[in-house]
Amino acid sequence: MLRIRTMPQNQTNSDQLSFWEHLDELRGSIIRILIVVMAFGLTAFVFKDILFDFLLAPKHNSFISYRILNSLSDGQFGDFSINLINTGLAQQFMVHLKAAFAIGFLCATPYILFVLFKFVSPALYASERRLTMRLVVAGYFMFMIGAALSYFLIFPLTFRFLGTYQVSTDVPNLITLESYMGTLLMLSLMMGAMFELPVLSWLLSAAGILNAEFMRRYRRHAIVAILTASAVITPTADVFTLMIVSLPIYLLYEASIVIVARTAKRRG
Repeated sequence: MLRIRTMPQNQTNSDQLSFWEHLDELRGSIIRILIVVMAFGLTAFVFKDILFDFLLAPKHNSFISYRILNSLSDGQFGDFSINLINTGLAQQFMVHLKAAFAIGFLCATPYILFVLFKFVSPALYASERRLTMRLVVAGYFMFMIGAALSYFLIFPLTFRFLGTYQVSTDVPNLITLESYMGTLLMLSLMMGAMFELPVLSWLLSAAGILNAEFMRRYRRHAIVAILTASAVITPTADVFTLMIVSLPIYLLYEASIVIVARTAKRRG
């Protein structure tokens, strides 16, 4: 039977916008987003001490992850000491600027998602708006969980291992601030993106594109893909970092199978 798609209930012929009106509305949304990102970024830039107390915490023995691991290992985890250096005249200022606006963008993300959702929601049906809202909220929280996992576990262990590793006592490690910050931000970004796997799987399953049987059948292929992706996103080529990054992603893949199976059962 042929179904005619009707106009969303919240939109009528009289209030439909023209292309240029839509463009103006989009421009206004982008300007508001930029203002909020700049405000958060400038705030983070001004409060430099608080910002870098947070960002540089994983380099200290007192970091919470090290204390927990030390208590769980009955003090066998041990202490370490790594000093960061600066090698460029303007490097510290540029690192400060990049870090401030990266944190500012992260803090502004809920507002960005709200503005974008508000822009597209008039063209959606009620059911589509609910689905979009669930995807946005789930995607945001999964990204934050991935970034938090990177900050509290993956990056500290990677930094501690590689920062203290020496082929000889004659070769001291000199870790630059730029290398430290670049690794921290890149790992957090990549882990946040990788944690979108369950959300993407749920979306594909709801669309009838992906099923649990397919994911189980190609599990070995997925493991190879996960190891390859982990090797690409990690800033180093050591096996330790590769495994510590790939393990959470593999667990997400297994969780995605469960989510896809349940989604299919509800649709069926």
